[in-house]
Amino acid sequence: MRFRFPIVIIDEDFRSENASGLGIRALASAIEREGVEILGVTSYGDLSSFAQQQSRASAFILSIDDEEFSSAAAGEDAVRRLRAFVEEIRWRNAHIPIFLYGETRTSRHIPNNVLRELHGFIHMFEDTPEFVARYIVREARAYLDSLAPPFFRALTHYAQDGSYSWHCPGHSGGVAFLKSPVGHMFHQFFGENLLRADVCNAVEELGQLLDHTGPVAASERNAARIFGCDNLFFVTNGTSTANKIVWHYMVGPGDVVVVDRNCHKSVLHAIIMTGAIPVFLTPTRNHYGIIGPIPLAEFQPESIRRKIAANPLVKGDPPKPRVLTITQSTYDGIVYNVETIKQLLDGYIDTLHFDEAWLPHAAFHDFYRDMHAIGAGRPRTKQSMIFSTQSTHKLLAGLSQASQILVQDSETEKLDRFQFNEAYHMHVSTSPQYAIIASCDVAAAMMEPPGGTALVEESLQEAIDFRRAMRKVDAELGPSWWFRVWGPEQLAEEGLGKREAWMLAPAERWHDFGPLAPGFNMLDPIKATVITPGLDVDGSFGTTGIPAAVVTKYLAEHGIIVEKTGLYSFFIMFTIGITKGRWNTMVTELQQFKDDYDNNQPLWRVMPEFLKLHPRYERMGLRDLCDGIHAVYRENDIARLTTEMYTSHMEPVMTPADAYAKMTHWEVDRVPIDALAGRVTAVLLTPYPPGIPLLIPGERVNDTILRYLQFAREFNRTFPGFETDIHGLVKDAADGELRYFVDCVRGV
Repeated sequence: MRFRFPIVIIDEDFRSENASGLGIRALASAIEREGVEILGVTSYGDLSSFAQQQSRASAFILSIDDEEFSSAAAGEDAVRRLRAFVEEIRWRNAHIPIFLYGETRTSRHIPNNVLRELHGFIHMFEDTPEFVARYIVREARAYLDSLAPPFFRALTHYAQDGSYSWHCPGHSGGVAFLKSPVGHMFHQFFGENLLRADVCNAVEELGQLLDHTGPVAASERNAARIFGCDNLFFVTNGTSTANKIVWHYMVGPGDVVVVDRNCHKSVLHAIIMTGAIPVFLTPTRNHYGIIGPIPLAEFQPESIRRKIAANPLVKGDPPKPRVLTITQSTYDGIVYNVETIKQLLDGYIDTLHFDEAWLPHAAFHDFYRDMHAIGAGRPRTKQSMIFSTQSTHKLLAGLSQASQILVQDSETEKLDRFQFNEAYHMHVSTSPQYAIIASCDVAAAMMEPPGGTALVEESLQEAIDFRRAMRKVDAELGPSWWFRVWGPEQLAEEGLGKREAWMLAPAERWHDFGPLAPGFNMLDPIKATVITPGLDVDGSFGTTGIPAAVVTKYLAEHGIIVEKTGLYSFFIMFTIGITKGRWNTMVTELQQFKDDYDNNQPLWRVMPEFLKLHPRYERMGLRDLCDGIHAVYRENDIARLTTEMYTSHMEPVMTPADAYAKMTHWEVDRVPIDALAGRVTAVLLTPYPPGIPLLIPGERVNDTILRYLQFAREFNRTFPGFETDIHGLVKDAADGELRYFVDCVRGV
């Protein structure tokens, strides 16, 4: 399969009619006759941005005979520019070929720290252009041949070899789509390659995901090397499935497990499926609705023993916990010092599982040292095995649902791959999507240092530059209102600054998580939570305010979709795909929102698509809408209520598995909200945002949770279009009025 990776020539005479220009164009023509595209430019331009072209090029050819090399003084400056350019390329790419060429200058004019980075030095007119072209093209093709990791390479070869398909899927390489008009549309949209690469596990040359053989196994081993772990397994159903695989390998009915209350619902599903008895560690929260860390004291073995002993579902002496699952990092970017947790719990808990769905990038930059579970050079635990589950599709370059499981053996315990694969088979499809496997393969290869390190550093830099830009706007506006980006008060003037600035120090007001242990938690800068006016971190409401839901619906109408919306905050991520153009557009759109809010622009003008769906707001202005929602939030003290409902006492009455079984046997009552007090839920009750389960099957509804559900019901009726979505609520509008119910265990 032919890929477009031109050879880039940088020569000020590339378009000139002098001897130098004629010579380099003759070389360029000879290269093109070899079937390789040429991109010719006349100057380096901005070194940093031009060096980024390494991702699109197969080689660089750089002239050292330009005018700027002519005098001694100018030559020194030119050499510095050349060195800077080569360093910029090598910071991202250790292997792309770089050639220098000249007519009068030779390698003795170039310092050794540049020469050692080269693949060759061309002295013009000593060999024919055709000979030199073949030499350059050979090196460029060897470089391109080295790029594709094992599975992606095998898949591209299979897709282009023209084999007739007699296996599923039924579209047979896309042919079926060509038999229908709408199928033609589908084929044209997704393209030939994706459909030819959509194959089944009957293609032996691609290997087997379920058995980890062939190119699939080679790619998993390659990814394990890159991520610095003993075993790595690709998962094509997302990290939700990865979590369940880990649990089914380690956990059985009646096992006591220790779980972060701020866990993804897939972990709670795993608790239900395995029949485990959960003991929860409760994280801190602030009144912005941002979930903070679990205090260090809760990780002490004695503290965990007390929690187990106090759990009414645990009979007899407190048993040894089977697994600990911690959310690393939280949605808003709080991470733990993993080495501290390992030292505390090694040997006390059999398996330490870190749900790093939002942290796969951390292993590739020293900024995150000790703040991720597994990586090259990390010390082994003595007894406890370490698992990390990661979403390569969230912050790396995987397709949706692309995830992976990383395993680090302890000094005394190694993964039993056969038993692990039995759990793997329970959850992974026998018809995996091969494009997702290929994206796992490629996403890992992209993170190979130095390229992966450069990608992470660029994400960090862009995220911090965004914060600086937002503060600049705030400073220029003076007393007028503006948005804030949640994070430490002090930022470095340039660069990344010291990572200590991102550590959560005890009792700092900006986070308001209380007396945290020094050095135990850090905010990941690439997770940016934007705070809207109207609410203070202590829960106090202002006279006026701008609910975040209005802001994000406004942004959506202007082509900007955010990750998560809270009461007075919304969340964006600086993944490796974010660019300066994107975050600068965010800043300008927020300025436009401010102007429209200050002028109370009518909603029909600034949010026309929203108004089509909800014409009841057609007589309102943007500020009017904000004032109406803010008044209801303030009247109900909703910031404190949503904090208290997550930190209130949760009473376990029966195991999640037993409660869920009641529902499957229809031994439940469908209870209206107002009658929920004291009832035991049979389902997960999960408000979005933040998407963290509020109640799990087998827990009793308390008064605080009841008040929140009643508030959500009334708010949804008053402000359609801004509804709080609560998974687990049953909605019924049979008589024209929307009512909410929860399925509760009968007779309990």
